[in-house]
Amino acid sequence: MTRTIQQLFDLSGKTALITGGSRGLGLQMAHALGEAGARVMLSARKADELEAATAELQAAGVDARWVAADCAIEADLQKLVSETLQRMGDVDILVNNAGATWGAPAQDYPVAAWDKVMNLNVRGYFLLSQFIGRQSMIGRGGRIINVASVAGLGGNPAGLTTIAYNTSKGAVINFTRALACEWGQYGINVNAICPGFFPSKMTAGTLAALGQDRLAAGVPLRRLGDEEDLMGITLLLASDAGKHITGQWLAVDGGASAVVGGAV
Repeated sequence: MTRTIQQLFDLSGKTALITGGSRGLGLQMAHALGEAGARVMLSARKADELEAATAELQAAGVDARWVAADCAIEADLQKLVSETLQRMGDVDILVNNAGATWGAPAQDYPVAAWDKVMNLNVRGYFLLSQFIGRQSMIGRGGRIINVASVAGLGGNPAGLTTIAYNTSKGAVINFTRALACEWGQYGINVNAICPGFFPSKMTAGTLAALGQDRLAAGVPLRRLGDEEDLMGITLLLASDAGKHITGQWLAVDGGASAVVGGAV
């Protein structure tokens, strides 16, 4: 019997792990999943921010917990997976969101900065997906949502010099496609979300360099992302409403990436 739309979007009985979940886009996504019925495990580096985010979710009626971990460190990822499985059981939804950026002209870009960005934004996504896949999803299915960026679709407007970030997010998009093709046989859906400019701690430098009004003026919807704009797509990709979607990416950017000339 065909389910109702409410049943298709219902995440009751599911467990979600969200990295970079203590603030910004990660916390927004955690709200979407938790308010749809999922139990939520948050991870980030700072315990105080995780405590505050968990309290916010719990106040909204979400069953939320946290584990501090640096997703650029393999041992921390192993600990994160182990503690999550011990405390919450199998993971049904993995949101790879933890990320870093660094600004410098390509000709002067520090190799250490390049490695830092790539280790967290690409290697960290791969390792955590591999650990969760092997220990929880292969054999029972699941959903993996990778947070990429419109920066992964091309270069930058004049004045922005974030070559490692752009490169890493382009890699995340193709990592998503490749993993979806390999793991579809296990009932694991893998998709990516490409946010445009959302005011946050990570984008503060970009907003300062280019100006929020200038950025918004180049967006067809004439605004930047807000605290609700990732909720719908997150729930779609995590739930049975999106069960036949895999290997895809979607830009959530107010239409900026659709502008001729690539006004990303």
